[in-house]
Amino acid sequence: MFQILNIKGSVNFLRHAIPISILSVILVLGSLGSLATKGINWGLDFTGGTVVELEFSNSANLTVIRNGLTTDETDGAVVQNFGSSRDILIRLPVKEGIKSDVQVAQVMDAVTLLDPAVIQKRVEFVGPQVGKELAEQGGLAVLVALICILIYVSFRFEWRLALGSVTALAHDVIITLGVFSLFQLEFDLTVLAGVLTVVGYSLNDTIVVFDRIRENFLKMRKSSPEEVVNTSITQTMSRTIITTATTLVVVIALFLKGGTMIHGFATALLMGIFVGTFSSIYVASFLAIKLGINREHMMPVEIEKEGADQDKLMS
Repeated sequence: MFQILNIKGSVNFLRHAIPISILSVILVLGSLGSLATKGINWGLDFTGGTVVELEFSNSANLTVIRNGLTTDETDGAVVQNFGSSRDILIRLPVKEGIKSDVQVAQVMDAVTLLDPAVIQKRVEFVGPQVGKELAEQGGLAVLVALICILIYVSFRFEWRLALGSVTALAHDVIITLGVFSLFQLEFDLTVLAGVLTVVGYSLNDTIVVFDRIRENFLKMRKSSPEEVVNTSITQTMSRTIITTATTLVVVIALFLKGGTMIHGFATALLMGIFVGTFSSIYVASFLAIKLGINREHMMPVEIEKEGADQDKLMS
């Protein structure tokens, strides 16, 4: 029978490692399957389109505005608040054979019926080619970030710990993208920023745990790798709880009150915080154990000084 606490008072986190690891594998495979079949619902930042910023004389009703944009030129428009309830941002997708000016004119005709005093503050057009380049560069940014992190942790930690940390990062990114794919949530530049933030957040949590694991391998000479990892996670758990709780307070506030513009960013962070917290324990640490990490791997390499052999012979 497993015990929750061992003789040294640390929590036996790894007793749940196998079922949670199986769950992680299922989530990753499900996310990859969703990405392969349903893809990602790219926002106008990546697909191209026209952005129209409007200022109404009074608070605007988003539902009424959406219902007014029913023509072929404006079909698929995204309507959202932009700052105050009077400022509205309308995103129009690219329509084959329809010019951007025609779409903007249709929008103005519809909103003028609702508020004759409406003001057109800004019109911007993003071409499909530019959007495609943004999508490619965004994916490249995530890939380069993971490669740079792999190089960094390889220098800082033993390769088994480094591989565990990078695997946990890939795990977090894939599951976060899988959620956006499964529910077809719009993926724009703010969501990409959220994914990159998740990478940094998860890495920070993993490095804190791995630093303690490295220290405890040198201190707990007679303990097994599982005991060292359990003790290390227990010692850093208070820090993890405080960091996660304070971050969640801010992210939940952004999710509930931040408005449509930042909703995707907050959603990505919420997913990343939950997934990243348990991946530091049940993906990174458990994988390092399965790769055979032990105390000998943590010992510093001894370098013989020049002339040491001659000194031994003379003595």
